[in-house]
Formats: sequence, C-alpha cells, structure tokens
Amino acid sequence: MKIDFKHRHSAHCESGVSSNLLFHYGVDISEAMAFGIGGGIFFGYLPFLRVNKLPITTFRCEVGGIFKRLTKKFGVDVYWKKFRSQKKAMDALDRCLEEGIPVACRTGGYWLPYFPSALRFHFNMHNLVVYGKEGDDYLISDPVFQEPVTCHRKYLLKARFAKGALAPKGTMYYLTSVPEKIDFAPAIIKGIKEACHRMLKTPGPIIGVKGIRFLANRIEKWPKKLGKRKAILHLVQLIRMQEELGTGGGGFRFMYAAFLQEAAGILKENRLLDLSTKMTSTGDRWREFAVIGSRNCKNRATELDSFEAMADILRDCANRETEIYQELMAVFH
Repeated sequence: MKIDFKHRHSAHCESGVSSNLLFHYGVDISEAMAFGIGGGIFFGYLPFLRVNKLPITTFRCEVGGIFKRLTKKFGVDVYWKKFRSQKKAMDALDRCLEEGIPVACRTGGYWLPYFPSALRFHFNMHNLVVYGKEGDDYLISDPVFQEPVTCHRKYLLKARFAKGALAPKGTMYYLTSVPEKIDFAPAIIKGIKEACHRMLKTPGPIIGVKGIRFLANRIEKWPKKLGKRKAILHLVQLIRMQEELGTGGGGFRFMYAAFLQEAAGILKENRLLDLSTKMTSTGDRWREFAVIGSRNCKNRATELDSFEAMADILRDCANRETEIYQELMAVFH
C-alpha cells in the first residue's frame, strides 16, 4: 500500500508538509511561498511556557498556523482530527492510506527512530506526511530529511501520542478539496499584511519586535540575576530553539527573504527585492547572535562575546525588522 507522493526536502517541517501536500494535488508552490502566505514569520519570548523548566522562545507562528492560514487563503478544505484512543488514531490513519489519501501527522520527534541521536530531544510539534504502509512499517515523507524514511508502527504510535508540553494527541490532517485554479497574488498580499501586523502591533511586550527587545533586556541581566550556570542554561535553551528546532531565527528570516523575492516576480513589485535583501542581512545578524551564544555555551567566549554584546545584536535585529515590516506595510497600504 503506497501512494504516489513526491517527497521534497524542506528546511522546516510545517511549511514543508504544507507545500508538499498542496503539490501532491497539483498546486505548484515552494516551501518559502507556503511559509510567507501562511504568515510563518514571527517572534515570541514566552517565559510562562517552559520546556525542561526553561522559557520557550519562538521564531515562527503558532503550531499549525502556517497550514491553516495557507489553506484558508487558497480555499482548500481540510480535515483535522485529534484522538483519545491510540487504536482509533492508527485505524483512522490506515483507512486514509487504503483510500489513497496522504496524511499529515503531528508528532513528538524524540520517539522517531530515524532521527539522529544528537537531534532526538522532546519536541512535540514535528509534522510529517504518511503516504504508505508495508506490513508494520509506515512510509513517511519527513520534509526535513533528504529522502523518504520508514517508521515501525509502535514508534509512530508513540510519537503521535508523546507526552509533555504541547502534546500532539494523535493529531492528523489531510486535504479534502483543492480548487482547480488558485490566484497567488491576493493570498501573498494578505499574508504579508497579517505578518507585519503581528510583528509590529501585537499588544504586550513579549511578541514581535517588542519581544526581541524584551529578550535583549533579559539576556543582559541573566548573568547577575541568575548566576553564570543558570544564565548559560537559559542561553542553551534559546540557541537550541533558534538553531535546532526547524530553521530557527536566522533560517526563518532567510526563508521569508526567499518568499519576498518570489513574491516580487508574481506581483511585479521590485520594492520587494530590496526588502528581501534587507531580510537576508537581518538573518545574518541572527546567525551571528547564535554563533556568539554557542561560544558562551561551550565556554569558548572571548571578551567580545559578552551577554551585553549579544543583547546589542538582538536590538539591532529588532531595529532592522521594524524597518522591514514598516516598509512592507507602506508597499501594501
């Protein structure tokens, strides 16, 4: 039992699953375009949400948000389902596969045995597509891997019902209806406007560009407030969230830059090319922050790699992104 599903390697799981599912039904869309229309670009420092007793920092929108906004803008109908019963969850998956329907699942990446041991930690927001079954092995298109993989039923079951923060609860979803023709232009414009509004105008101090500045102020105080050991633990968590979960801080900025470049061609709007270049430069600054942070985590920091220096880089990132989103708003006022 195998569906003719084209596996395409992607930088991030949800945007990759979104573009691959649409591609299966005849919509020629890149991962970057799916990410941009779905409003994936984001920032939030969430001290009240914790993994391993440490605050969460997110560089992309809420889980499922990219897929939901993208399919809604395109007029695509989607079936979503969570389960209490593990047996019912697997039976539902098997029925879809028998009907020739590729199914996306939300999983806990720690329990997927094809993940390298160095990357296996508890993270319950990993998306993948199941497109077939051979005995007790499921055929999986996991977009963050170069080639399709297989996973035994017991491990996929465990991953679908992983415990802990943001538990997936057996979540599965698939497309039920796709329009014959999709107009990208209005979806692109709406996606840009939504993303800019969230990054510039979300109330409170911890979301969007205000959140980046808030985190910068926190980082500057970590060594004195928390002590060196706890400051490093908080920094390790932050860098992991930035660089190991999906494409992280810099990577998401590079992806959004690619989206703006592609959008410039579709909309015939050359101002987006300049903003794409600026976003790429901002991504470089995020990566610079990660490099300095990694040196601190590994006790290899120099005098120039202080927490104050890292805070200054974040403030620069906030300033750069503020300018980009304001200019984008001016293009589509």
